[in-house]
Amino acid sequence: MPRPTSRSNDWGFPRWREYGAAREAKAVRLCDRHGCTEPGDCPAPKSPNSPDRWWFCQAHAAEYNKGWNYFEGLDAEEAAAREGAERRTADGYSSASHYAWGGAGDGSRSRDEMRALDVLGLEADVGFEAIRAEWRRLAKANHPDVRPDDPDAARRFQAVQTAYEVLRAAEERRSAGT
Repeated sequence: MPRPTSRSNDWGFPRWREYGAAREAKAVRLCDRHGCTEPGDCPAPKSPNSPDRWWFCQAHAAEYNKGWNYFEGLDAEEAAAREGAERRTADGYSSASHYAWGGAGDGSRSRDEMRALDVLGLEADVGFEAIRAEWRRLAKANHPDVRPDDPDAARRFQAVQTAYEVLRAAEERRSAGT
């Protein structure tokens, strides 16, 4: 009668198979929602300030969190104070979200785009149609053919043209990426 081997494939170096490729059965926690057979890998607190957790699948975790209100139980003034305090402590993270972003807006525009918007005198969240309309207005007002004896108008016209080219190229990149 042959002796059963007690040696595994995990002995020695290098390992003979990848990490996590064990043959043993792996324990899987099921979703705590009644009747669900999906793996429960999203923890949710059973009650405030309690270490006990429900374990839901992703769909039931979303359902559990749907009606959750962080500011529940606070009056409007306390909620505004807490929100302001948390925004102040997170300001460093929001301003460093992109190295080229340098000002107002939602962080989707680069520093060059923000400077171009300043040249055109527009807000950071303006749409491209408004950019085009303002560019046309300023270009017509400062064109060298309209003001042939004004050297400042020629410089303003060149600045407006350059700003529009920067914004148009950025808009083309955005539209090509989607």
